Amino acid sequence: MSESLLSVGRDNVPYSRPETPNSHPAPRVGFVGLGSMGYLMAQNLANHRASLSNGNPPLLIWNRTKQKSENLRDALGNDKIRIAQDPAQVALECDVIITNLADDSVVKYIYEEFTEALRRVPPSQHRIFVETSTVSPEVHSLGGELDALISSIPHSHLITCPVFGPPAAAAKSQLLIIMSGDYRSKKEVAYLLVPAIGRKVVDLGGNIEKGLTPPYSLNVIDPSVAPTFKLVGNSMILGSLEVLAEAYTLAEKSGIGADNVHSLVQEILPAPSIVAYSDKIAHDKFDGSVGFAIDGGIKDASHIRRLTAEVNSPMPAIDVAHQHLLTARAIHQSKKQAGKVKFETLDWSGIVAGTRVAAGLDGLDSKK
Repeated sequence: MSESLLSVGRDNVPYSRPETPNSHPAPRVGFVGLGSMGYLMAQNLANHRASLSNGNPPLLIWNRTKQKSENLRDALGNDKIRIAQDPAQVALECDVIITNLADDSVVKYIYEEFTEALRRVPPSQHRIFVETSTVSPEVHSLGGELDALISSIPHSHLITCPVFGPPAAAAKSQLLIIMSGDYRSKKEVAYLLVPAIGRKVVDLGGNIEKGLTPPYSLNVIDPSVAPTFKLVGNSMILGSLEVLAEAYTLAEKSGIGADNVHSLVQEILPAPSIVAYSDKIAHDKFDGSVGFAIDGGIKDASHIRRLTAEVNSPMPAIDVAHQHLLTARAIHQSKKQAGKVKFETLDWSGIVAGTRVAAGLDGLDSKK
C-alpha cells in the first residue's frame, strides 16, 4: 500500500478502511463534467490512481465540450485517461461515477441519461453515483429526484457529495468533501477521494438532501443533507465576501489605501479564503477563468435565497450580495461589449463593483 494511502487517517476519513484492495479488482471509475472544478478534480484523481500499485484502469471521462476531455487526455496520457462517447458509456462501464456539473438542469439531464442506459442493461454488481455539484435542496427537489432515479436501478446507490473550496484548492487536492447517503457506498468512495481530490470527508449521515435537522442527528433518513449543508457554508463565504467588498469601498472613500486594508485582513481575518479574496479585491484581480465565475456565485446566491424563503429564515446580507453580484455582472458585460476589459469571465470577487458603483466609484478599476 502506498505511503499516501497510509497517511490518510480517521481524522481525514470518518470510516474504517474497506476490505483490502488485493481481494477485489480495482474499481472502474468515471468522471462526468470538466468545468473549472471538475477538470482539476479529474486530473488529480487520475494522477493519484496511476500512482498506486493495484492496477487501476484509466479514468473514463466525459464532457459536453469534447475538447476539454481531449485536453486532459493529452496532458496526462492514455494510460491515465480514456474518453467516453457519451454519459451512458460511463454509467455502463464504471463502478463509481463522479459528476461535477453546472446547474440543476444539467444534473437532471445527465442522471436521466445514466438511468436510461442502466434500465436497458441493468448492472449485476454494486454501482455508486457521486454527485459533487451544488444543487438546489428545496422540498421535492433535485436530490430527491436523483435518489429516486438511481434507487430504481438494481445494486445502485447515490451519494450527494458537494465540495468546499475554490479552484486553487481543487488544484492542490485540498477540498473539503461533504458526504450523505448509503453508508457502505460512502465508505468505499471516501478512500477513493481522499487524498486524491480532497483533504477531509465530513459525514452527514443517510439524508441526501436537507442537512442536519433537529435534534441535529447525523443518522436521520429524510431525503436531503449535503446540498443544504453546502449552501449554509456558501452563505458564510458569500456573506464574508459582501462585507469585505463593503469594507474595501468604505476604506477607498475614506482615503485608506487598499494595501493597508489587505494587511489588516491578514492580521485579523487570516482564513485562507478570506485572505485570497481580499488580495483579489485589493488588486483588481477579477479574472474568473482562474477563480470562481460570477455566474456560479449568482446561482449559489439564488439557491441560498430560495432556501431562506422556504424555511422562513431571512439572510439580508445574502439578499444584498445577490444584488451586488447582478450589478457587477452587468457592469462587466457592458465593459466587455465596449472592449474595455481584458478577461472573458468575471470572478465573483468582482462583487465589489456593486458596492463601488453605489459609492460613486468605478466598478472594476480601483485606480480611477
